[in-house]
Amino acid sequence: MIIRLTAPEDIDIFTELRIETLCEINHAESIGKELINASQDYFLHGNHLTVLAFCGEKAVGCASLCRTALMPTYSHPTGKRAHLMGVYVKAEHRRKGIARAMLEALITAAEGEGITAITLDATEDGRPLYESLGFASSGEAMELILPRNNPPL
Repeated sequence: MIIRLTAPEDIDIFTELRIETLCEINHAESIGKELINASQDYFLHGNHLTVLAFCGEKAVGCASLCRTALMPTYSHPTGKRAHLMGVYVKAEHRRKGIARAMLEALITAAEGEGITAITLDATEDGRPLYESLGFASSGEAMELILPRNNPPL
């Protein structure tokens, strides 16, 4: 198994895995072109770290850490935070430590950049892995979906 950071030329691999991820999570057969285009634009121009996992020559997983910057606080003096997204391993390669290896690589990179907090939205299946890496549930978060009268993409 090889875990490595992505480069722009990995966009086709990323796109394939992103589509699989979104279809599986949303129990969908396909996703819209607008969502694909926005994902590709973020991959090329967004502020993220994305890793790919390979078994031999085959890409079998991906995970992204989306960087954000907020006003610094006492608890977060750098203001650097991140949100973990798109953690995905192809079904036939699950339960082999691939997701853990990808997450550990991203967490190490985040620490090296001075990121002081990583958030995520966990599925029930993913929760035990995240907890084993030190993530804790937070009942404090709230969210306002904008625009208020439009459904998500």
